[in-house]
This record gives sequence, structure tokens and C-alpha cells, in this order.
Amino acid sequence: MLFSKIGLVNENFEYVPDMYVETEGEEITYIGNEEPAEKERFGEIYKGSGKILMPAFYNAHGHSPMCLMRGYGENLPLDRWLNELIFPFEAKLYKKGVYWATLLTMAESIRFGIVSTTDMYYFIDDMVRAISVAGAKNNISRAVANPAGDPVDECVGYKEMRDSIMMYDGFLDGRIKVDASAHAEYTNDENTLRAIAETAKEFDVRMHVHVSETESETKGCIERHGKTPTEFLDYCGLFDQPANAAHCVWLTDNDMDILAAKGVTVASNPVSNLKLASGICNVPELYSRGINVAIGTDSTSSNNSLNFFEEMKTFALCGKIKSGDAAAMSPDKVLYSATRAGALAQGREDCGLVKEGFKADLIVVDADVPNMQPVHSMINNLVYSADGKDVCLTMCDGKVLYRDGEYTTIDVEETMHETEKARIKILESL
Repeated sequence: MLFSKIGLVNENFEYVPDMYVETEGEEITYIGNEEPAEKERFGEIYKGSGKILMPAFYNAHGHSPMCLMRGYGENLPLDRWLNELIFPFEAKLYKKGVYWATLLTMAESIRFGIVSTTDMYYFIDDMVRAISVAGAKNNISRAVANPAGDPVDECVGYKEMRDSIMMYDGFLDGRIKVDASAHAEYTNDENTLRAIAETAKEFDVRMHVHVSETESETKGCIERHGKTPTEFLDYCGLFDQPANAAHCVWLTDNDMDILAAKGVTVASNPVSNLKLASGICNVPELYSRGINVAIGTDSTSSNNSLNFFEEMKTFALCGKIKSGDAAAMSPDKVLYSATRAGALAQGREDCGLVKEGFKADLIVVDADVPNMQPVHSMINNLVYSADGKDVCLTMCDGKVLYRDGEYTTIDVEETMHETEKARIKILESL
């Protein structure tokens, strides 16, 4: 495909009008302000008038099957939300229901310009099947929870985590990566955490873990271990491999020093954190320490949307209010966190930028709509004025997955119908 005379968010996150971008196979092969020769060889010339081409989004933290619980368990703090409603519902999950729920989340993600998610859940076989059908990417992980401290070799979750790494890491020509994962400090004992850390080293994969989402979690860890969650997880070796630490709302200065020294990515989930009244991540301080900060949605049961433009705007506003500095969150940094930072968090070095030689993970945003006009700064408009429904094309590895209301890989009506059937079946079994 050749994108012709289109506005471009370039690799420096600057806006440049009237550019030409060429994709061949999975890659971006040309970027310039002149039309490439031999244009007749392109399968399609996409006319870019009134449109913006930018990197697709990388959702740095999610639980895709939990769209089954969208709107379920509202107006509760995290601990009650989990224990009274979510955990009992999850105990009734089954394979087919997880497949359809994951596929529905992929449809919503693709609609809003997300091509890859760092996912933490279980029923990995069924999730991989849905992601494969959708044509998306995923860093998937089977989260281990062993709160009773049972022997690790008897822990089903730990065995499934290892099996999933051996079976699926690198699957679909690298579209699927598998991370090691501990659900959190408070759901595992030290022996289990150390075993998970050793597994990550053994297979040389990344780590995914919840960290300091709430104040009570952080205080409880200090009472149990005399350390914060960040300090304890580091002590157990979880940050010895490249790691993705979700939430990080209640960090100390020493926590941030550890995350910076170990090269840990913080996956900030602003909408979920606000909805559950968990707090606000101090992103400006993390930026100042050189920590890679990416953006996540968390699940649609705690968000309740995957609208990544909404997430970006909330991310920017939270950083401003947390720091008390209106200039703290520049739009180029916010766009970087939504795209390139998330790709790096997934170990996808050739993704997240509109750059020659990089994977063609691209979205087209309609700028010829009232909420995007007039334009003093297109970069500002993308962060503060655009909406997920302004996405009119989503491309992953050079393949168009969504365009102007139509999906190329997913039967959305069937997917919504089957997910609703699964929701009803689970509720009737509770």
C-alpha cells in the first residue's frame, strides 16, 4: 500500500503534512515528501487528504477475557471488587467463553487502533487462538497465583505458565510472545516468586507483574516482609529479566531507583486506577528518572473501555495534576508512551514508530471531523481532542484489520452474540 499525501506523525513524534509512506509485506519501506517511482506496482494507493498516519497503539497491560465482566462489580474498591465479585465469576470461566471474550476484546482493540496487548490471564490456548484469528499481536502470560504457598511443583498455574512459554513463545512468526508472570506479591509466597523468576531466566523471556496498585497492598507487603512490593519482588529476582510492572501507583523513591536501575517498564493504567480509587501514578517523576513508561487499559471490567485516545488524555491529565505542573506532560512524550514505549515493553524493537525498516503497525486517524478542527497543533489535537472512533484504518504487520467500519478478520456480530451467551451461562451458574 502507498499512503499518498497524508499527514504523518514521524519517528520524532512531530507532525508533517503531505507525506508518502510505502508498505511492502510486513514492513514500512519508504517515507518521503515525494511520490515514489513506479507507483503502479502498489496494490492500493490510499488517498490521505484530511487524514493522519501514526504508529498503532501498544496496550501495556490488559486482561482480555475480562470483557465478560464489563460493568460487573461497579462502585467497589479493588479488594472487595476482586474478592466478592470478580474471583467468583472467574471460577466459572470455561474455554469457549474465554475464546469469544478474547476475540471481542481484539475487535474493540483493533477498532481503537491497538495492535498489540501485554496480556495477563489464563486459558492461554484459547486466548492464542482468538488473537491468531484476529491478526493481532500479543505478549501473553499465564499469571501465577499461589497464595497458600503450596509446593511450586504442585501449583497448576506455575506448570501452565512454563508450558505456555514452551508452546507459544515466538508463535505466528513472532506475533505471539510469552512472558513469565507472577500475579502479584500478595498472591504468592517467596518460593513461588523465586521459581517464576528462575523460569524467566531459564527461557530468557520477559516478566509481567502487578506492583503497588493500592496503598493497602503496599502497606501489607511492608508488614509481611519489611519491604515494599518493588523491593521484595526485586529481592526475589523478578526484575533480573526485562520486566513490565503494572500500575506502580504507590512507589517510594527507592522503588523508583530500583525500577530505573533494572530497566523495568512501568505500565500506567490511569482510567482503571481512577475508577477503583487506587490513586495516581507519578509519571512525571518516572520520566525524570529515565524509566520507560507505557500506557495500559487494564481490563474492561475495571476501565470499562479500550478507547486508547481516552486513555492517553487521562494519562496526560493525571501526570499534570500529580505533579502540579501544567507543562509536565508534553504531547510528544504522551504519544511516545502510547506507542513506542509499549512496543519496547514487549521486546518489539522494530515496532512503535513510523520508520523505514520497521513493522507496518499503523493507524489512520480522520482529522476532517469537528472535534479535530481547527488546528493550531495537530500533535496536541491527537492527545487532547481525538477519539478512538476517529480511527478509520488499523494495520498490523502490513495487513489491514479494520477499515471504515469493516473488519477483515473478525465476524463482530457473531463474536458479540457468543460472548453474551457465555456471560449469561456463567451468571446462571453462580
